[in-house]
Amino acid sequence: MTKSVVVLDYGFGNIRSAERALARAGADVEITADYDRAMNADGLLVPGVGAFAACMAGLKSVRGDWLVGRRLAGGRPVMGICVGMQILFARGIEHGVPSAGLDEWPGTVEPLRAPVVPHMGWNTVRAPEDSRQFAGLDDDARFYFVHSYAVRAWDLDPRGVIRPPKVTWTTHGEPFVAAVENGPLWATQFHPEKSGDAGAQLLANWLGTL
Repeated sequence: MTKSVVVLDYGFGNIRSAERALARAGADVEITADYDRAMNADGLLVPGVGAFAACMAGLKSVRGDWLVGRRLAGGRPVMGICVGMQILFARGIEHGVPSAGLDEWPGTVEPLRAPVVPHMGWNTVRAPEDSRQFAGLDDDARFYFVHSYAVRAWDLDPRGVIRPPKVTWTTHGEPFVAAVENGPLWATQFHPEKSGDAGAQLLANWLGTL
């Protein structure tokens, strides 16, 4: 049965690229900011491009913060991409100014410390062996990144957590979080919709959870 996915249109992100990639993976895709349609879809994809604070403001303008929280409270799948992943963390710091995120995970999005920034290109990743996100993918699979900020430290203490999130890492100048799998909440710093066959497999893996 075809799964319905809403790509949230809040003014930030490569929504057409995401729409095409999800459709190729077999989803029935709609681009909308309508709260009820996004709430009732099988899956919600939150893209993101640009500044952390601006993306948060855009998300709140369409009640996206409530939408993400309510879907996750009901165990309904949400996936964030690029800045759509970053805003899931507690805060972002840009030009020395902190901004509050959705705080689904503790942690800070900070400037990436690397010889060349922005980080623009293809990288392999280091995923946990039991990751559903990267199921069916070889260790040498490469994904496309475009960003200047990243989460450089994972701050969630796993003690007392029944199912701790599975965190995937990569390195550009320094290690940073490339993806997170946390029950119904998935996120990637890279762009699966621009990552060829590897990205298509990851999106198909997500659709398989809906």
